[in-house]
Amino acid sequence: MDFIFMLTRDDRTVTDCLEVLDTIEDLGITHIGFKDIGVDPDTLAQLHSRIRNMGATTYLEVVSTHREQALASVRTATELGVDWLMGGTWIEETLHLLRGTPIGYLPFAGEPLGHPTRLAGGPDRIADDCRRAEAAGCAGVDLLAYRATDADPLDLVRAARAATPGRLVVAGSITGTDQIQALATAGADAFTIGSAAFDGSLQPHAGALRSQLAPVVRSSHTSVRWNS
Repeated sequence: MDFIFMLTRDDRTVTDCLEVLDTIEDLGITHIGFKDIGVDPDTLAQLHSRIRNMGATTYLEVVSTHREQALASVRTATELGVDWLMGGTWIEETLHLLRGTPIGYLPFAGEPLGHPTRLAGGPDRIADDCRRAEAAGCAGVDLLAYRATDADPLDLVRAARAATPGRLVVAGSITGTDQIQALATAGADAFTIGSAAFDGSLQPHAGALRSQLAPVVRSSHTSVRWNS
């Protein structure tokens, strides 16, 4: 299962994101993402270039729940040339903007609310959204399982896995290796961690970012999807 390290805290790219890359460059993290808010466009461009030069796959996650702002994020993704775009719910408009690019799109399943984002919708809603995304031509879905307001997070993951053969990324509020193993067992392909690493909640008695991330990297290497 892939670990996607998000250079974000509270759904914003951290202002020292370039310095953070220097800190974690030799940890072997091969999937790195960010949001298009928190830093200026020049910094975003530098950040994306640096991640690519590390040999890592790049991800931009849409934050806004407003249509025009969300589609502006899609345009930023195309300008940067990221590998994957995550989030947003305007599937048809997003796919139109991505047409002709190699960017894979993973829209939100369920109803994202507020900022930081919460997720409304039970397993049936999640499954329906997954099928709709696949039918539209998306590469999979972005599921905010641990920010769910209406259901058990793992029930949502299992519902999504049963509904789509596409890439299933679980994002947000993952704070420990037990959750990572549970996600692997439930069928997730990848998970994201950002704020928990910067807040120090992954390893409460360790202070350095590297100390927060190292066990997550090890856990992702040993957590294998049940049907992989």
